[in-house]
Amino acid sequence: MRTAVFPGSFDPITRGHVELVKRAVPLFDRIVVAVGVNAQKQYLFDLEQRMEWLREVFADEPKVSVDSFEGLTAHYCRRIQARYLLRGLRNASDFDYEKTISQLNEIVGDGLETIFLISQPAYSHISSTIVREIIKGGGNARPFLPEGLQLPARHDTPA
Repeated sequence: MRTAVFPGSFDPITRGHVELVKRAVPLFDRIVVAVGVNAQKQYLFDLEQRMEWLREVFADEPKVSVDSFEGLTAHYCRRIQARYLLRGLRNASDFDYEKTISQLNEIVGDGLETIFLISQPAYSHISSTIVREIIKGGGNARPFLPEGLQLPARHDTPA
């Protein structure tokens, strides 16, 4: 079975994340969208909220499941017997960073292969970091969030 892991914080999930997973669905038997948990990182949304959003967004995709993990992504992949990592590239900076990480994951993950998909132009400017800043600043983040995603009341933005 060709299993890929799409790891991230998904704080919050964006339209770019959704588009990437939907494009990857035909390539794999199963895709696990895996929320990495880092106890030293400050998140805007708690783990349960992020997991709930992911389950809602991918509810109609039978080949997509949602999980969370702590520790190294490569170790998580080994544990669930995934041989592929799925990563999106928005720009040259992403490529330089992701190339290095993929080379390390190949060693640490005993041959774990990283598959890169280049973001569609309509999504290449979207990142969770930017969306978090818009939300924190009270701006309208809806154009960057998956359709139907409801922010908690304290983070809601005008329609």
